[in-house]
Amino acid sequence: MPVRFDRPPPPRRQRAIDRRMQAALEHDMTTGKVTLLGAGPGEPDLLTLKAVKALAAADVLLLDDLVAPGIVELAPQARVIRVGKRGGCRSTPQAFIEKLMRRYALRGAHVVRVKGGDALLFGRAGEELATLRAAAIPVEIVNGISSGFAAAASLGISLTHREHCQGVTFVTAHRQDHGEPDWARLAATGTTLAIYMGMSRVDSIAAGLLAVLSPSTPAAAVQWAGTPDERRWTGTLGGLARGIDEARLGSPAVILVGGAIGEAAVQHVPDAGAAIETALSRAA
Repeated sequence: MPVRFDRPPPPRRQRAIDRRMQAALEHDMTTGKVTLLGAGPGEPDLLTLKAVKALAAADVLLLDDLVAPGIVELAPQARVIRVGKRGGCRSTPQAFIEKLMRRYALRGAHVVRVKGGDALLFGRAGEELATLRAAAIPVEIVNGISSGFAAAASLGISLTHREHCQGVTFVTAHRQDHGEPDWARLAATGTTLAIYMGMSRVDSIAAGLLAVLSPSTPAAAVQWAGTPDERRWTGTLGGLARGIDEARLGSPAVILVGGAIGEAAVQHVPDAGAAIETALSRAA
């Protein structure tokens, strides 16, 4: 997928950016910076205040596919470049994304790399941080709400529960070598499992977990968690593959497995956005 330059900044803003870039080049100094920003599950009102401020100050936005249009509107002065990152789909090579960040920042721009969910979870932030630090480019990290938390809030449950588990394991179903995690080993940890990018491998995930866990272990899947398009399924591990198929859920989605998920059968929260806001206000 080629890089798409959606929108140049307004002429006046562009002239200001050009002046900063030219000054940086003439004085051989880095005046720009990069912000790695987690855009949360989708809705702009779930952004942090710090994220909103960073977007308003951005000169250049590098956007993943899963970032909602309403979030882009919070950066009306910025050049928008879509880099098309989505699990299992064609996208801009990571090395080229890092090259864009480095190029614009070294010319004096404030580059905001916008990722769905949290910037530090399954978003290749480690590689981007290494590239930017090697070039001595200042980096700021702004956290966002990950879809695993959004899914739990939507279901009205806690990912941990004193009676069921004392931990959470966040795991992606895809490894760099195209293999899969050791599901049986993960099941043996006794933690709630939040499985990302696993919808194309539901059968093998369920089979691996069932090697250790009971078929009656509570499970759930939430697609587009925390957005108006959200869809979900709740049931048991034994019926996971069939349930997801019958509910016609697809990507992007999070699969949750563990004793704490059983609370979803008792508490049903119809409004996903309200559920997240309620959960966050209680935690505050």
